[in-house]
Amino acid sequence: MPCRALPCSVPPDQTAAPRTRAVLRSLWAAGACALLAAVTMVAAGACLPQAQAAESAAVSTEHSVATLITNSDTADGSTPLRVALRLKLQPGWHTYWQNPGDAGEATAVTITAEGGLTGKTDAIQWPTPQRIRDASLMSYAYTGDVVLPLSLSLHAAKEAASAEKTSATGADSGTGAPTTLKAHASWLVCASVCVPEEADLSLPLAAGAPHPSAQTPLFEAATQTTPVPSPYTATLAADGTLRVSGQDLSPRAVKEAWFMPDKPGLIDQAAPQNEAVQNGAVELHLKRLPDLASTQSLSGILVLKDAAGSEHALYQTAKPAPGDAAGTPPRGGSTTAATSLTQAGFGQQVVFAFLGGLILNLMPCVFPILAMKALSVAKLGKAERRTQITSAGCYALGVMVTFLALGGLMMALRVAGAAEGWGFQFQSPVFVTLITWLLFGMALNLLGVFEFMPVSGGVSGTPKHGHWHDVLTGILAVVVATPCTAPFMGVAIAGALSGPPVAGLAVFAAMGLGLAAPYLLLTAIPGLAARMPRPGPWMQYLRQFLAFPLLGSCVWLLWVAALEGGASVVLLLATGMVLLSFAAWLYGVAQTRLIQQGHTRTNAALHGLALLGLLGALALIPALLHQQGSAAASSPQTSALPKGVEPFSTARFEALKAAGKPVFVDMTAAWCITCLVNERVALDVPATQQAFAKQGITVLRGDWTNHDPAISAFLKERGRDGVPLYIYSPAHGPEVTLPQILTPGLVISTLENQTK
Repeated sequence: MPCRALPCSVPPDQTAAPRTRAVLRSLWAAGACALLAAVTMVAAGACLPQAQAAESAAVSTEHSVATLITNSDTADGSTPLRVALRLKLQPGWHTYWQNPGDAGEATAVTITAEGGLTGKTDAIQWPTPQRIRDASLMSYAYTGDVVLPLSLSLHAAKEAASAEKTSATGADSGTGAPTTLKAHASWLVCASVCVPEEADLSLPLAAGAPHPSAQTPLFEAATQTTPVPSPYTATLAADGTLRVSGQDLSPRAVKEAWFMPDKPGLIDQAAPQNEAVQNGAVELHLKRLPDLASTQSLSGILVLKDAAGSEHALYQTAKPAPGDAAGTPPRGGSTTAATSLTQAGFGQQVVFAFLGGLILNLMPCVFPILAMKALSVAKLGKAERRTQITSAGCYALGVMVTFLALGGLMMALRVAGAAEGWGFQFQSPVFVTLITWLLFGMALNLLGVFEFMPVSGGVSGTPKHGHWHDVLTGILAVVVATPCTAPFMGVAIAGALSGPPVAGLAVFAAMGLGLAAPYLLLTAIPGLAARMPRPGPWMQYLRQFLAFPLLGSCVWLLWVAALEGGASVVLLLATGMVLLSFAAWLYGVAQTRLIQQGHTRTNAALHGLALLGLLGALALIPALLHQQGSAAASSPQTSALPKGVEPFSTARFEALKAAGKPVFVDMTAAWCITCLVNERVALDVPATQQAFAKQGITVLRGDWTNHDPAISAFLKERGRDGVPLYIYSPAHGPEVTLPQILTPGLVISTLENQTK
């Protein structure tokens, strides 16, 4: 509006000319008008909201600049605050989506509010990523200026709430103590190499009603690229056909389409999807991987691109197509381990299972039960043929039934969603304790402390024990054999767990038959049993001598328990051994008195005391269970790694591969004797270590002593369900799986052959 001259009061000047007075009057009016306009603008500016900076101090790394931003520089907790991690990446570098694809690691950020308002979140609202193809690999990533938003719900802190209650000023929720946002972020940036980076960020916010900040356009841009819930229905067939149905889907509306799953390892992400658009439907042909069961839904981002080049990102969930049941072969004649086994594949797995069980007799894991088997073989020379065959049959029955029970339990756990592998029970300190007590009791029996389970009948007569002893021997053979997998067993177990239940149980039965085969063969051929040494006093000495391998196994299991549960578990385990030895001694004294004097009352009292000792040991189990829970909640204890060996992590393995560096992976466990022997004999020796260093190979050792989901997933991806597993990933070329029995020459020759 034009500014009109204000009435002015000018002192009369009788000597000034009329023209001079007019000029003075005009200048006075203009100055007053300018002053009024300035006051008006200041007042208006005080009343209108202003966009202010809401971005933290930057943390600069070698390849990116990280800041924390908000869509408001004030907060009162009335509405969720939009926060984001902002990464400015150097040209040519990228970071990853929640599903990084075939390589990489998802960005992670945790934001915590402190001060007047409190809150915490780590749930990123992921924008739609780009697809980045590198040879046969596909990655889902972001480039340039990356904004990863989060929604942070804020609540009044206890101190602030108390101050508001006692305040007499009646201040509203927009006043109070300021709030500070603190964030810890970690991300992986990749170009020709991958570099892990991280930052700690802090951003103060004043108390007050929220209003847009200077960073609000960044949030609006991120919202535009964030997928929205799909209005369409989708099904996924067993052959991998993803069909999306909707009335507005047509070749005119959709020129190109692709799907990105929100979890890795479900489809071959680099395989062409060969989209086909029809009126009312879009079909994508996905290549399923074994981890995607035919009854499992698949969710992720569906991107539809129109003729103008505009992309529309939808969050789509595809349900299994009607009629596709678990175990149904994919259409088109292809089969996978996750769906069904062909007749040839099933037969091969049965053969592998039998061979694996047969070789298991030679594995160090089974050495403790060789004592019982040796004495069983020794008694065959004096027993009747019918007794021999029945004894071997009972032993085989115990072996096969235990294999079937263990296999059924593993399949049931898989169906329930637990990724348990072969030997998983040894990851429990309670199970390790019970096995230690059992082996310790067997050793006391062999030493003659008591005769609860006699394994020889002396020099004359037939054996005194019943066939239940043979069954128990077979059960024990399987129990102590499960820490390790023999050659051929890895493929057989993986196929058994991924195939139909009936076929899987048949594979486990074949494995048990292989373990029992030597004993069965010995009894089936009369000439072999006849050539055994004649029974005599030597059997008693052999029996006592073979107690010491069992005691050695107890020492090994004590070490395993220490790694899994710490000193408290060892204390409880050793206390139980003392109570068990006391009970065994009393029981043996009662047996001796009964044989020599026949004092029934005294024997009853001794039996009662022995039972109390046994119950005392069993009473320690609740404390062990509590200690196991405490150990699981804390970080697992692991043995020290030798020089030049790093602990395994999926991120480290993928980063080394992406950087083009050779990697040797050793998957081991303290309860796997084969693993420990390989480490002492073939891996942790100067010749092998020099070969690793000479060729610049990074050795990653995964400790599966305690349950580790990352190691379980790594094993499963490579068709294994137990340790040991040895993988060599050269700088260029496919991975090489080494045998489960290693020598220094075998390892070194493998490294040299792959570098030629």
